[in-house]
Amino acid sequence: MLAYKIFRNSEYQAFVRDGFSAGAPVDLADGYIHLSTAAQVPGTLARHFAGESGLHLLAIETEGLPDLRWEPSRGGDLFPHLYRELRAQDVTWSRALPLGPDGHDIGELA
Repeated sequence: MLAYKIFRNSEYQAFVRDGFSAGAPVDLADGYIHLSTAAQVPGTLARHFAGESGLHLLAIETEGLPDLRWEPSRGGDLFPHLYRELRAQDVTWSRALPLGPDGHDIGELA
């Protein structure tokens, strides 16, 4: 199963440059990297990234991913939380998330 991380452009550029990331400021504050399932991505975008351009979506395979925990969050839904840095080798694919007149175009998540 894939989980997803949304980075702002500066966070994404640092990730590409360094090959790893301890996450965005909210991740650093909470002590883990917030991820979302495909079904949770639209709500995460609406709640935390509404109207922001320059976003990047990273897909991470959860099968066998060390230090991943599923914990309750918004509305009691279980969210994937990564309790270590996100590494380049964890990422299956990444792409830009364009902002259009109707919000972010997440396309097909698979």
